[in-house]
Amino acid sequence: MAETHCPYCALQCAMTLDGAQVTPREFPTNRGGLCQKGWTSGALLTSPVRLTTPLLHGRPVSWDAALDHIAERIERIQLDHGRDGMAVFGGGGLTNEKAYALGKFARVALRTSQIDYNGRFCMSSAAAAGTKAFGVDRGLPFPVTDLDAADVILLVGANPAETMPPFMQHIKAGLIVVDPRRTATAERAALHLRPAPGTDLALALGILHSAFSEGYVEHDYIERRTQNFEDAWRIAAAWWPERVERVTGVAATDQRTVARMLHEAKNAYILTARGAEQHASGTDTVSAWINLALAFGLPGTPGNGYGCLTGQGNGQGGREHGQKADQLPGYRKIDDPAAREHVARVWGVDPRSLPGPGRSAYELLDALGRPDGPKGLLVFGSNPVVSAPRATHVTERLKALDLLVVADFVPNETTELADVVLPVTQWAEEEGTLTNLEGRVLHRRPALSPPPGVRSDLGVLRELAIRLGAPAKMFPTIAEEVFDELAEASAGGIADYSGITYARLRDGEALHWPVPDRRHPGTPRLFTERFGHADGRARFAPVDHKGPAEPTDDEFPLMATTGRVLAHYQSGAQTRRIDELVGAVPESYVEVHPDTAARAGLADGDMATVESRRGEVSARVRCVVSMRPDTVFLPFHFPGVHSANRLTNPALDPASRMPEFKVCAVRLLHGGIE
Repeated sequence: MAETHCPYCALQCAMTLDGAQVTPREFPTNRGGLCQKGWTSGALLTSPVRLTTPLLHGRPVSWDAALDHIAERIERIQLDHGRDGMAVFGGGGLTNEKAYALGKFARVALRTSQIDYNGRFCMSSAAAAGTKAFGVDRGLPFPVTDLDAADVILLVGANPAETMPPFMQHIKAGLIVVDPRRTATAERAALHLRPAPGTDLALALGILHSAFSEGYVEHDYIERRTQNFEDAWRIAAAWWPERVERVTGVAATDQRTVARMLHEAKNAYILTARGAEQHASGTDTVSAWINLALAFGLPGTPGNGYGCLTGQGNGQGGREHGQKADQLPGYRKIDDPAAREHVARVWGVDPRSLPGPGRSAYELLDALGRPDGPKGLLVFGSNPVVSAPRATHVTERLKALDLLVVADFVPNETTELADVVLPVTQWAEEEGTLTNLEGRVLHRRPALSPPPGVRSDLGVLRELAIRLGAPAKMFPTIAEEVFDELAEASAGGIADYSGITYARLRDGEALHWPVPDRRHPGTPRLFTERFGHADGRARFAPVDHKGPAEPTDDEFPLMATTGRVLAHYQSGAQTRRIDELVGAVPESYVEVHPDTAARAGLADGDMATVESRRGEVSARVRCVVSMRPDTVFLPFHFPGVHSANRLTNPALDPASRMPEFKVCAVRLLHGGIE
């Protein structure tokens, strides 16, 4: 029996495992609760489709044969195409130790700049906006339990009632939801604002305009703790609520009501999530909501704040320790000479040997197999065939590779394309740490042994590194040893783990980074005295509304938006293997207003084709009277002809390189593949 945490979202609900039997455990984030995914998470541990033998071109082989083949192909590719001929693609569900080791492997063993991860699709816009505003990127800069005392919570582009249900225990009253759909979370709201997809930024500007016009803005806080308000206000001044209503569809009176509710609240929070971020202007959109929070004096004020609801289980830690294209451990920038010097010393290499920044996730996938792009790819903890935008195109790029290696524990749509598949341990079979949405580092204990023939990701990286000429000691396989090195590499960085040890975590200490030494109690609340910029002040960002990268027209008159559902997680590679979850949501569907369906000759339960400029998807119609007539919704957990990401637009945010998942122009046609 072992105390551990759920393998899914960033709430990281606590549970106890007895073999594959799950029992919820009391913990601040989940308070003894679990969602349907958490309750059934043990079923994957005994899945009959579990990968247990390496596969080479679909045939079982020994580990030595598989690893020797990979190493030989890597050496040939890099000899012919240079170091950047090989690339690495990671995942936001990997433990801190595996994320760290993957980044180190790419830069030391492969010496490639071409590494990024699927977290670029998850929270990168909030990270960019938070860093710009506060000098620090941490999802929630306060414990989630602080929300219990809130009078008002403004929740933008999030549906936690489905994506992380135990979170809803922390919302007691005064919930305002911004979402084009009438979601399960919106059903709980005192006020639901339904902007047209891609217009959230204009809505934030309208609420800021209302706040300023009504005298609600906290000028003393702005003067003492911020910079650049005048530049931000100069833009917001042109977005009076009636103008915003014409753009967003949200009534001017509702915009003013939100401003008044935030003003009258003693304790108020503004929280954003993927609905605000997954746009070609996602960084600016999140910045607009941060501007609103700063105007009300929320960040760093006790009982108030701004935060972002991280999605993947280790979405926070996964981007802090080196698997992001432009970062080294500790949230250091890879092009910073001091950062390179520090990390190179820990790794025992010459700083000049470390590569520079590489391509972001979609740009990396788009470059695969091209004359100037990587010819080989190692994938750990991701299923880009389903999760990437413009998925059909990404599949074609993966097929163009000379070498595709996928390490996973169950078959998925990406392993089907792989030259080599490596069976690795899953969550309950390995030790490691994850960093939840509060910046709290959690210890994951192993509950059972992996099946015979299965190896850890750390073991895989070590064996490959040795074959590529790296000393064995550079790549330890014991998680605690890797964490100790990670902590040393992070020392002095923004995300400083140097004071965290496994011993402290085993003792149950609640350690939120930064933890700069072993006597430090951790930092559950950031910004109470100063923000992360050198002068201690937060920055307003002057941002303006641009609208979707792909507007509707006569050919494609509807807007499609995508998201998650209660029963499934991310690409569905895990949850589509669990009978109870498949029974709950067995197939893809498209939510559409009955009138919109009728215009396409469709009725509830019919199969429809949803088509964009990039592809088409078959989905079963669900007529939902609360849907906007100009909008359709599809969950993105399903593969093949039912994959919503066949439609999505890879237009990228210029700062975060986040693709525009949340809105694209489509048309609805009668008929589809069952």
